[in-house]
Amino acid sequence: MLRILKTRRLQKSRTIKYPDGPPPPLPARFAGRPVIRPGACPEGCAACVQACPTGAIQGRPGGNPTLDMGLCLFCRDCAAACPSHLIEFTGEYRLAASDRSRLVIASNSGTTPPPVRSAEAARLFGRSLKLRQVSAGGCNACEADTNVLGTIGWDLGRFGIKFVASPRHADGLLVTGPVSANMRDALLRTYDAVPEPRIVIAAGTCAISGGLYRGSPATCGGAAAVLPVDLFIPGCPPHPLTILDALLRFLGRVEDPSPDS
Repeated sequence: MLRILKTRRLQKSRTIKYPDGPPPPLPARFAGRPVIRPGACPEGCAACVQACPTGAIQGRPGGNPTLDMGLCLFCRDCAAACPSHLIEFTGEYRLAASDRSRLVIASNSGTTPPPVRSAEAARLFGRSLKLRQVSAGGCNACEADTNVLGTIGWDLGRFGIKFVASPRHADGLLVTGPVSANMRDALLRTYDAVPEPRIVIAAGTCAISGGLYRGSPATCGGAAAVLPVDLFIPGCPPHPLTILDALLRFLGRVEDPSPDS
């Protein structure tokens, strides 16, 4: 026991300094906020549209395509397929939006993430937020990265944000997965059990739009098809830093970036 205590003392704090300090470094393979550069697509080219497995990219006659982060798997196949190299996935981890339409990227969208702060959520839950996580037919990747936030490295509880076992003890739901038909009633009953006022967060591409399973009769097409969603967090899965940033900005614990940042 003494050896364990000594080792722990030498380890010192292992929790990331963010948001009081810089965010932790992300791996080189991290695919963040996509950018569509201004420029002319080759006449009749639809390489990026054809490469996308979820239909996240839509071509526009006489202009550049748009990319829907709510459908995007961040696989970068579109960037690899573009002969003009107009699509790039940056290292920007701030991906969330409170308005579903703000997840659509165009060539004039810029690189600044949209604001997500909710004055009402900040007033009600800014100092304490309890969430019930619901896996509504997901693959467990989004659930795993959400669980990472509870480890010593991230320590979500220092912000007063915790995941609870019962919806009756929660202030809202964090939904992952495409909401399978078999989970629809369970999700609705869980939502009904959360006392008002309450919030709903859709975390991951599947929860936002259905992802790869969009259009399948076995799914509902994401949380927004069943519940009113207050915050959308894209990713497949979203990185723990993306989830943490979204929660803190939504609650007003971190300032939204200015348009020129």
